[in-house]
Amino acid sequence: MQPRPYHLSMQERLVDRHPEVPADQLVAQMVPPPMFDEVSFASYIPDPNEPSQAAAVAKAEQFAGQVAKIHKAASKKSLFGKKKAVSGAGLYLDGGFGVGKTHLLASIFHSSPAPKSFGTFGEVTNLVGALGFNNAVERLSANSVLCIDEFELDDPGDTMLVSRLLTELSARGVSIVATSNTLPGQLGEGRFAASDFLREIKKLGSIFDPVRVDGPDYRHRDLPPAPEPTSNELLVERAASTPGSTLDEFDVLLKHLSTLHPSKFGALIHGVASVFISDVHTVTDQAVALRVVVLADRLYDASIPVTVSGVKLDEIFSTEMLDGGYRKKYLRAISRLLALSRFEAAAA
Repeated sequence: MQPRPYHLSMQERLVDRHPEVPADQLVAQMVPPPMFDEVSFASYIPDPNEPSQAAAVAKAEQFAGQVAKIHKAASKKSLFGKKKAVSGAGLYLDGGFGVGKTHLLASIFHSSPAPKSFGTFGEVTNLVGALGFNNAVERLSANSVLCIDEFELDDPGDTMLVSRLLTELSARGVSIVATSNTLPGQLGEGRFAASDFLREIKKLGSIFDPVRVDGPDYRHRDLPPAPEPTSNELLVERAASTPGSTLDEFDVLLKHLSTLHPSKFGALIHGVASVFISDVHTVTDQAVALRVVVLADRLYDASIPVTVSGVKLDEIFSTEMLDGGYRKKYLRAISRLLALSRFEAAAA
């Protein structure tokens, strides 16, 4: 066996992990990211210069109360022992990146009665892919609410799949709340607006109440440029001195990700304190790039620092890919990876 370059023999690697996630756990893990564990409507501080924010808080809080009433009514049985036919309510939070939509979404989740689920659009599609459509509907139909963050319209197949799922769940009394996935620099460039959402989700258009949330992107004020990559030698040293870290070669990690269903990426990084990746290069294959997006999302949700050698993280996707149909996904992934790399650099 050839020695692995740059790696210490005792260093843990993500590629040595082969997580198995039971169906029940897939649903149970659909909760807000840890950074939103303690948020509430009261902890959202509206910008006095953006009146839509205070209005959105009031509307979201009102919606949470509506969810509880609908769930109680849907749970009651008729004289014949069947559940009453009650349709769920719908709310769509429409706004730019970093204005607190996820804060409000998590607040609705925390205020709603169990069972309930919270996930990104990608996590919802991955759940359906892992469980099968009918099984996913059955497992989510007892919910009071399904919260979907960063609803995406860049894949017609996924959009139709989720539209069908939401139609089925709404008819069973599950309320739905979704946010958009607009990114920095996209506000004036074909941005994802309420009209687009309602047009694509035709069957649900009548139940969704669109609410605008305006404001500047708080995560991108005066942020430094992408940090310079670390040398392979220093990467090994830093990984070895960081308890609970993993160290992987980029291409080997990408190959490993291709063997795992995206619904397992969260379990893959569970318990990891910091991720180190050597020899990062620009990705030109779309299937590979989309796996990087999912991994970036899960790392960001878990607030796991990332340090790399190779190219800068803002060069991880080719120009052609950034100009393509998945532009928003890739920009979001870059933004999140940069945030995680700065966190590591600041902590070092």
